[in-house]
Amino acid sequence: MNLALHTFLFSVYPYLCLAVFLIGSLVRFDRDQYTWKSDSSQLLRASQLRWGSNLFHIGILFLLLGHSVGLLTPHFAYAPFISAQHKQMLAIVSGGVAGSICFVGLTLLLHRRITDPRIRATSRRSDMAVLIILWLQLCLGLASLPWSFADRGDAATMLTLADWAQHLLTMRPEPSALLAVPVVFKLHLVLGMTLFVLFPFTRLVHIWSGFASLAYMWRPYQLVRSRRLHGPRRAARARREI
Repeated sequence: MNLALHTFLFSVYPYLCLAVFLIGSLVRFDRDQYTWKSDSSQLLRASQLRWGSNLFHIGILFLLLGHSVGLLTPHFAYAPFISAQHKQMLAIVSGGVAGSICFVGLTLLLHRRITDPRIRATSRRSDMAVLIILWLQLCLGLASLPWSFADRGDAATMLTLADWAQHLLTMRPEPSALLAVPVVFKLHLVLGMTLFVLFPFTRLVHIWSGFASLAYMWRPYQLVRSRRLHGPRRAARARREI
């Protein structure tokens, strides 16, 4: 990979993606709230959706949580409890299982959307694009497992990726740290960041609503009281009932 392109992709591009992700989501919510939905196709065909959707969402939520914790947790925070090698093996096994579950679910959803004429006719190009990109991203993630397994001895690749992500978070990007990382990991990172660019312009925005619904867990109960009628209004209502 060209050094200038490498520097751009792993030092500037992440911040561009984050800016588009946040500002684009805010603008869409402000201007096009009626398009802020998941556009479910359950009414057109319920079969295959239940398995595909459940498997996909279970897998993708675990992967998102695992990637966030694995990449953004400093090494010193977990070193007293688990070694880097054991942490990498845990990530390989759990990520492989969750990725396989997600892959099966997403493949079912993609097959359903492509092969059903009614669903395909009502699908937008962005719907198909998101499913295909997510499918490719999962393929890259699963394809990186053999490299991770071969690297389990010193967990160098995992530590390098985590160090790069944590430097991004603290506004101190170090793209040179990824020069020796296998290309499959780089493609996985770039495609993952690209999904953040596409996020505000596709049905993916409904993820915000999913996280926002957690607020209902702490929302106080709504009290509903019967309205008491007094005086002339009560008498008028009694006459109507008679």
